[in-house]
Amino acid sequence: MIAIKEKFIVDEKGNKTDVVLPIEDYEKLLNELEDIEDVKVYDNAKMKNDEVIPFEDAMKEIGL
Repeated sequence: MIAIKEKFIVDEKGNKTDVVLPIEDYEKLLNELEDIEDVKVYDNAKMKNDEVIPFEDAMKEIGL
């Protein structure tokens, strides 16, 4: 779990309306979300039993 040092902005009634994060925490969150998305894509591919392509071949197919 990521330790986040958030600050909240509240309206006149004390309801939280926005969050302010240090840029480092924001970047950590973005990286975590990307990792989670990668896992979701992998899990979906596994569930579909799609053809397995070696990494090197996949890179060649996309031109990298």
